Amino acid sequence: MKILTIRTDKPEAELCVYENHMKLAETKWQADRRLAETIHVEIKKILDLLSISYAEVQGIVVFKGPGSFTGLRIGMSVANALAYSLKVPIVAKPGDDWIKLGIKALLAAEDDRIALPNYAAPAKTTSPKK
Repeated sequence: MKILTIRTDKPEAELCVYENHMKLAETKWQADRRLAETIHVEIKKILDLLSISYAEVQGIVVFKGPGSFTGLRIGMSVANALAYSLKVPIVAKPGDDWIKLGIKALLAAEDDRIALPNYAAPAKTTSPKK
């Protein structure tokens, strides 16, 4: 099972591709405030590196948090959109072992269907200024 992993909770974002438990490729980049602009490019790059098409991705593991509100929101949105469009299972896991736990869950046929983040605190939003 080819699995794409996505972590976007901090300025240095990371993607990996696994074949079951074996890591095939990893990329990290300083996404900072350009995460929404760069994540799709980086996903394409890592898949191209392995000569894997989007259609060959069979599952997605995404870091659940806690972490940056904006980073998690972007990562979760991309992961959910990919899982939906590719019709593959998705799982979101927290903690240091998020990849290991996520792969184990996918191999056990788990599917969150919609991955939800853990922001660790309510979002700090402000009212419109008119």
